[in-house]
Amino acid sequence: MTHLEDIPARPPRTVAWPSWVDPIVQARYEAAGIERPWAHQVAAAELAWAGRSVAIATGTASGKSLAYLLPALTAARGGRRQGGTTLYISPTKALAADQLRGLDELGVPDAVATTYDGDTPTELRTMARAHATYILTNPDMLHRSLLPSHHRWAGFLRALRFVVVDECHEYRGVFGSHVAHVLRRLRRVCAGYGATPTFVLASATSADPAGTAERLTGVPAEAITDDASPRGATSFALWEPPWQLGREEQERRSVLAETADLLADLVIADARTVAFVRSRRAAETVAGLARAALRSVDPDLATRVASYRAGYLAHERRALEASMQSGELRGVAATTALELGVDISGLDAVLIAGWPGTLASLWQQAGRAGRAGQDSLAVLIASDDPLDSYVVHHPHVVFDRPVEATVLDPNNPYVLAPHLCAAAAEKSLVAADIDIFGPAAPDVLAQLEAGGQLRRRGERQPRWHWTKRDRAADLADLRGSGGLVTLVEPATGRVLGTVDSVRAHFTAHPGAVYVHQGETYVVRSLDLVDGVALVERGTPDYTTSAQEVSDLRILGEVAARRSGPARLVLGDVEVASQVVGYTKRLLGTGEIVGSEPLDLPARELRTRSVWWTLPDEAVAAAGVPEADAAGAAHAAEHASIGMLPLMASCDRWDVGGLSTVRHIDTGLLTVFVHDGHPGGAGFAERGYHAASSWLGATRQTVADCPCEHGCPSCVQSPKCGNGNEPLDKPGALRLLEALLT
Repeated sequence: MTHLEDIPARPPRTVAWPSWVDPIVQARYEAAGIERPWAHQVAAAELAWAGRSVAIATGTASGKSLAYLLPALTAARGGRRQGGTTLYISPTKALAADQLRGLDELGVPDAVATTYDGDTPTELRTMARAHATYILTNPDMLHRSLLPSHHRWAGFLRALRFVVVDECHEYRGVFGSHVAHVLRRLRRVCAGYGATPTFVLASATSADPAGTAERLTGVPAEAITDDASPRGATSFALWEPPWQLGREEQERRSVLAETADLLADLVIADARTVAFVRSRRAAETVAGLARAALRSVDPDLATRVASYRAGYLAHERRALEASMQSGELRGVAATTALELGVDISGLDAVLIAGWPGTLASLWQQAGRAGRAGQDSLAVLIASDDPLDSYVVHHPHVVFDRPVEATVLDPNNPYVLAPHLCAAAAEKSLVAADIDIFGPAAPDVLAQLEAGGQLRRRGERQPRWHWTKRDRAADLADLRGSGGLVTLVEPATGRVLGTVDSVRAHFTAHPGAVYVHQGETYVVRSLDLVDGVALVERGTPDYTTSAQEVSDLRILGEVAARRSGPARLVLGDVEVASQVVGYTKRLLGTGEIVGSEPLDLPARELRTRSVWWTLPDEAVAAAGVPEADAAGAAHAAEHASIGMLPLMASCDRWDVGGLSTVRHIDTGLLTVFVHDGHPGGAGFAERGYHAASSWLGATRQTVADCPCEHGCPSCVQSPKCGNGNEPLDKPGALRLLEALLT
């Protein structure tokens, strides 16, 4: 344990119920044990009831749902004609299902609530369109189903009074930019039915909740940030796995093995615990290792540990959620599918395996414990990564720093173009509509017209129409997945789950180890055209990690400045990348025991990058010989990628990089860090503007790491296509120092 922070308890501040709240709604809340609401709940509810959009950004378990349910349920009591309807949007099905359970338990008459997602049966969808006053959905269903068939929802949309956007800090990067345009399309369709809904956005604490809300919805919003809810005391530990002897030199113990041990210890201590991990495979691995450790102590305890992740089928998710609610499960290894608001009350502890990408997510996950008001434990366990190493040795990053502002860019033309097509398909575009979609819309609209996707009719009052027979909504992939690959066990015909096609290159390639519900499978073939990966059961004692190589050319510069001998640039680039192989790492230790080549197709990406150059004389003056320059630049690139999430709301898998001693477009030693999404996601731009802090923290991480030649805690990368060769840690430190002076 590198640090222990004691966060004191906080008493509640309550106020009277607003006078406009329907008496039956108030009575139902009082019957549920809420005698008086908290001050921040009423402040947000008052704004929403007055028709002013609001962003409520308070801590986990601070009762944000009551803030929007008071006006929504009061409106629902008047029915569609007299009161109004509410559309609730969440990033996951699990959260919507959890919210529906709460509404059903409240049992307010005339509040007809139902989910509308991929799991909703046809007859329930018909009922929802005809009678519902409170619809719970997600951005994907809004984009692909509700908006394209809005005429079938005319009655609901005509009466739409409130739009609730829950967990809105999750809408960042390209996903957030897509959702921003889905909400703009919703506003436009509602206007056609004479409705101007009020937006209520609920978020974890954020640096600029009002600004984020306006970027997301396109309408001004007021922020409520003063949290009046009670909290028990929290002990928050920062934890670093120990060094152990590897095949050639010392290396850190795997974060997953360390997390599994701590999870087993807490289950033995009868502490209800969730361990948050970064991936589906990691959830299965931690749960499996914890069960194995518990079997030697108490076989019954081993049955009370499970994994929870995206990709499970609907009935599997519901069964796991019920077991967690009842307390039958004592320990759960979960991906962020469980982070987002699923109300698992009574948790004693939360383990966070590796930096979760943003400070907002860290506090969101830590806040899952102590939800019933009791004291709680939170532990951040560092993975072998530069950012994690920096954080656990610099506690101020967690405890003395405001959370990040959410990064999203609705003006990304790659994101905007398909939504203009979808909007035109929903209802022909007119000149007055263009302002809704932002300043980039006129240029993108002209490109779509020139390319034949949209056809213009009329001169004085032009309209743009969708010209194709295909569904325009299919052009936009909200989550940047590029389609789905289904994993199938041919021996039984069983469908195990799905993975997006881009991630399939990394997780469902031939030879990949795939874990589902504790069972291990090995991928035998991957068909990207048909979207199918065939798997068979196996018992390998290793995990697999894909390796990627890339090439990059500069398309143009957006901004540039000098820093001593260096030049720092923000611009547009084209990246050609390919997964060329994978490595095998032993379970538990993470030790590399082999590698295999792969022959997967290359992918091309036009995106935004930040890069820096150093002339030859500056490299020599820094004490980096020409023979060592490639390894020094390569190590600096890896460390910089690892540290960018400290400044931008991303993780290292959202960005890529490339380094070279003499790049063809600059003629100089150049290090690139680029967004991993078409058109960019705003992460590289944030790095450019925060370069001094970002690169300063990178230099400090490399300098502080006790290893001699470089390790995953400083300059090695888990996704390096060159097997982390060559790397020169001392040279990287000298280059970064030259850059910063």
